[in-house]
Amino acid sequence: MPNSADHGRADDRDPAAAAAGRDGAAGWPGPVSAWADHGPAVVAFGGGHGLAASLAALRRLTDRLTAVVTVGDDGGSSGRLRAELGALPPGDLRMALAALAGPDPWSRSWTELFQRRFEGDGPLAGHAVGNLVLAALAEHVGSPVAALELAAQLLGVHGRVLPLSEDGIDIVAEVAGLDPADPAATRLVRGQVAVASTAGAVCEVWVEPAEPRACAPACAAVEAADWLILGPGSLYTSMLPHLLVPEMHKTITGAAARRLLVLNLVAQAGETEGFTPEAHLRVLARHAPGLTVDVVLADPAAVPDPAELAAAAAELGARLHLAPVRAPEAPGTHDPVLLAAAFEGVFAAYREDPFALAEAVPAEAVPAEAVPAEAVPAEAAPADVPAARANLTTDSSPTPRGPGPAAQRTSWITGLPDRLRRSGRTPGAGSAGTPGPPDPRVTARDPKE
Repeated sequence: MPNSADHGRADDRDPAAAAAGRDGAAGWPGPVSAWADHGPAVVAFGGGHGLAASLAALRRLTDRLTAVVTVGDDGGSSGRLRAELGALPPGDLRMALAALAGPDPWSRSWTELFQRRFEGDGPLAGHAVGNLVLAALAEHVGSPVAALELAAQLLGVHGRVLPLSEDGIDIVAEVAGLDPADPAATRLVRGQVAVASTAGAVCEVWVEPAEPRACAPACAAVEAADWLILGPGSLYTSMLPHLLVPEMHKTITGAAARRLLVLNLVAQAGETEGFTPEAHLRVLARHAPGLTVDVVLADPAAVPDPAELAAAAAELGARLHLAPVRAPEAPGTHDPVLLAAAFEGVFAAYREDPFALAEAVPAEAVPAEAVPAEAVPAEAAPADVPAARANLTTDSSPTPRGPGPAAQRTSWITGLPDRLRRSGRTPGAGSAGTPGPPDPRVTARDPKE
């Protein structure tokens, strides 16, 4: 697994920079979405490179974008600042800001400085400049949210970056298999670094304190969103923490927004060794009661059995959408252009007709063989996307959103006849039941990106 001063981070290059050569020296292109106004309101959850990849794709489709970032990191520069200053771990927040930074020379220069790390053996060695700036700003203004707003202005950020909680959280896991003399015995493993790199099998994970305060602006963004995007990223340390904070869990599960889950591409050492894609969904369901999802997005090259994954997605109320999203030059990395095209294909299907997906071809019709990323041109625009919709399964109907009786729940789609906007459907396949233990570990793990 790539190494860095911040745990689980391959390096400090944001996906924006990775795509710059394709998009031209001027930086980011304008939104390519056909949405009215400024695109759908989207909230993306996660941390590290997985969230940065998602943001780099979503910024192509909408100006109304909010990143909600996990705050459990206790390694590298972030861990040191957290221990020495009591600061909110800034590393993942910094990376999200960089992924949304402006294309102009001023913004890019400041972004490059934020990502720069001190070298040498002194007390500053390994610290990213942006981590120090965010910690100092939070001390100066007395609020991490206000500090992020100031930093966003400096970097010309398109969108908003918010912490999951304004209080730091600790990730704690019950892990089996750490004692060779008693493989069934479990031990508590504390901290994001330790959980992500454990050699054992994670049985359960939770956060401490048990009920940290969710960031109020983040909850407000979720309530106003059209789409909620979870992943890609580490299952236990980047994705699940958002659903383990009770207030945020309640807000996500009660929101009127559609929910889309992005699966990882390659194996992750530690954390989820040998998990099948289906096991990831069942772990998610076990840890997040009441969660339903509309779409599970995966690259076909990372899905050994599309039918099995489609069935697991249906347990969450979701359809499976297969689309090539991996970078040709780095198979373990999501390509921002391809991921944007996949997002737009899903968004467009719901935008045009929330029930049109019921006519899609089942995932069983999609071969398990890999679809090479080269098959989709890097400069693909939304016009190239609709063909991918045939990869959506038909096992469940779009699930009603929000609190109250199903007949009173309205979708986020505006401008549609009332008969389409109002839904009398019951959650149907939304309940995942009791998933049981993780699937046998027969395939490669998903990495922290």
